[in-house]
Amino acid sequence: MMKILDQIEDTSPAISYAGLIERIEILRSTLRWSSRLERTDIDKLLRQATSLRDEVMQLSHKERFVQAAAAAEPEQRAEQSRGARRQALLERSFIFEGTFGDNPRLLESLEIAEKAAPTDLPVLIDGESGTGKELMAKVIHANGSRSDKPFISVNCGAIPDNLLESELFGHRKGAFTGASNDRKGKFESAHTGTIFLDEIGELPLAGQVKLLRVLEAHEIQRVGSDETIAVDTRIVAATNRNLRKLSEEGRFREDLFYRLSVIHVTLPPLRERRDEIPLLIAWFGDEAAGTLKRRPVRLTPRLRDFLLNYAYPGNIRELRNVMYRISCLAGDMADMDHLPTDMRPAAPGTAALQTGANSTGQEPISVANLMSLSDAKRAASDDAEKAFLERGLREVNGTVAELARRIDMNRSHLQMLLKKHGLHSKDFRNRNVLSTNRNGTAEHAEHAEDDGEGDT
Repeated sequence: MMKILDQIEDTSPAISYAGLIERIEILRSTLRWSSRLERTDIDKLLRQATSLRDEVMQLSHKERFVQAAAAAEPEQRAEQSRGARRQALLERSFIFEGTFGDNPRLLESLEIAEKAAPTDLPVLIDGESGTGKELMAKVIHANGSRSDKPFISVNCGAIPDNLLESELFGHRKGAFTGASNDRKGKFESAHTGTIFLDEIGELPLAGQVKLLRVLEAHEIQRVGSDETIAVDTRIVAATNRNLRKLSEEGRFREDLFYRLSVIHVTLPPLRERRDEIPLLIAWFGDEAAGTLKRRPVRLTPRLRDFLLNYAYPGNIRELRNVMYRISCLAGDMADMDHLPTDMRPAAPGTAALQTGANSTGQEPISVANLMSLSDAKRAASDDAEKAFLERGLREVNGTVAELARRIDMNRSHLQMLLKKHGLHSKDFRNRNVLSTNRNGTAEHAEHAEDDGEGDT
């Protein structure tokens, strides 16, 4: 009997269902013809049964995703409509949370996630703030072999530097002041599951070194302990920053960047996924109604048209917050008055002003009161987009950082738009801009603020 058990243990991993069936039959015959099993024999059989189960699951995943890959060959994908690609994801039982449209870039990201999910390879998700990076991480977890195991989320930018190591790796009692008990870290909590490291670009260099060791050695040490603890954790990281550029500047370890970005997924901003906006309006409208325990709010045609054409610098997160606000403040019908003040379009006639003040010396237009690109580019016109940026740069006297703050846009993305239109921040500096004093009278002031970004 032990000879049979040893034979099973030494067998190479199964490469086909036929091989798995043969190993299952060996197990069955072992149980059938053994008059007595020792505890050690039972333990060995249980380990072999678990191993077989895992291999069956892996084969199932491999078979499913080989078929998915074959169906998504470049020449075949070129012939598929966007709707067909989305439907193909659903037909392959691809699990996702929320809703999504059929934007080509988003579909490409979802197809990459579909192929990466059943593996244990690290995944790096990048995109602007609010594009749904944590949601994508949950999608990857839900479609992987660890879907029934823990999913632990960590915001690296929200942990103080002096607590980072303890938060990630845990500590022993007495390791530092206030450590009154042993404590497990996030990596231990995520053992056998997935850990999501959000805002990975905010991780200090000391923390990056320790994270790299976890990726290489698959083990951690609690603060105040010399004992190493093995961890089996799938890592998914996310950032809204350019990690490659940060590594060139010495602010992010290059070796860690390459370790994390084995699979690289980029999520496009919502303004490039406009087919999703009607779906998300309905989704968040229903979600808000459920949370507030009321009927879904209806939108006037004017408000609906505005929401469908707005640029959403805060992306999906901004749209969700707007729908919750509207659902809370409006009765049965919501209109423009229920929007946040700084989101409403400028008064009629003021959008045509380019200099920041009208001919009668009235209060200058504030960029914050425009539609954050949408008022100027309602038809997604490049000319209107350029005009908006020029107007904004004049208002802030060429300070890119201030313009990014006012329109709530990622500064690196704003600089990319300026470069696209050939706009240079220095061209808008040292100009006379119109300001208003406390008495409401107009006066000219000189501003020569430098945003530290140089030419864009």
